[in-house]
Amino acid sequence: YTRGTVTAFSPFDARADAEALRKAMKGMGTDEETILKILTSRNNAQRQEIASAFKTLFGRDLVDDLKSELTGKFETLMVSLMRPSSIFDAHALKHAIKGAGTNEKVLTEILASRTPAEVRNIKQVYLQEYEASLEDKITGETSGHFQRLLVVLLQANRDPDGRVDEGLVEQDAQVLFRAGELKWGTDEEKFITILGTRSVSHLRRVFDKYMTISGFQIEETIDRETSGDLEKLLLAVVKCVRSVPAYFAETLYYSMKGAGTDDDTLIRVMVSRSEIDLLDIRQEFRKNFAKSLHQMIQKDTSGDYRKALLLLCGGDDD
Repeated sequence: YTRGTVTAFSPFDARADAEALRKAMKGMGTDEETILKILTSRNNAQRQEIASAFKTLFGRDLVDDLKSELTGKFETLMVSLMRPSSIFDAHALKHAIKGAGTNEKVLTEILASRTPAEVRNIKQVYLQEYEASLEDKITGETSGHFQRLLVVLLQANRDPDGRVDEGLVEQDAQVLFRAGELKWGTDEEKFITILGTRSVSHLRRVFDKYMTISGFQIEETIDRETSGDLEKLLLAVVKCVRSVPAYFAETLYYSMKGAGTDDDTLIRVMVSRSEIDLLDIRQEFRKNFAKSLHQMIQKDTSGDYRKALLLLCGGDDD
């Protein structure tokens, strides 16, 4: 069961696809249209089979060929589609913590939105691929309460959803109220522990109860009482607890709103959610931003890059 826009293509013939891609890149000029049509309409597992057939038939690496034939954002998008899904997040995190400056935005987006099972998988893949501990890498590049919440999320030990205990809901809501609104200075640790470890269904009740007790949405308190990277991460966690698709709809909206486009974020979200919940994200987008995701991509991007993104988007929501 998936709410993705990209599903397994049928009837699928990896060798025929490999041949079509080779032909599209052979000789003078490149047939971008063929490349984008094939790669956006096959799922990730099928793309891996195509890459394998490509190597078998031609002794060439498909990703290397794409890199040498394509340029710019379109190249980035096609190469991202070719990344095995298990490696996708690990790779994004690796690049977020590499070299000068850390991309906190990427750490926040991935670690706030992935399920505990997904986080465990990311850690395992990271270790296999890069022979390093993701946690060590992240703690080496971050600090303070931001670092602590990331480490809590990396433990992937959030309580599983079960029966919600109203007494504990009341208690957590009171603790958060006292740690934030009622305290001179904020007890960030309480926010980190509760938001990082309680189950999703429990937290949804805590947020309702918090509103009743304090008269504020928890987001408003976080906004007022914390700042910087910690604030952004706490808000991302709260939004993902409320609704992961709504969180990504908002992330996509702000990647395109205003002057200039944050293409890295646009590509990362479109690719990583295309087989999971992009249909739900589209629905939330339409509901919350008075236009469709399709319309915004149409307006904000151009060329083959736009064509490919619109195919991944998979339709308009009038």
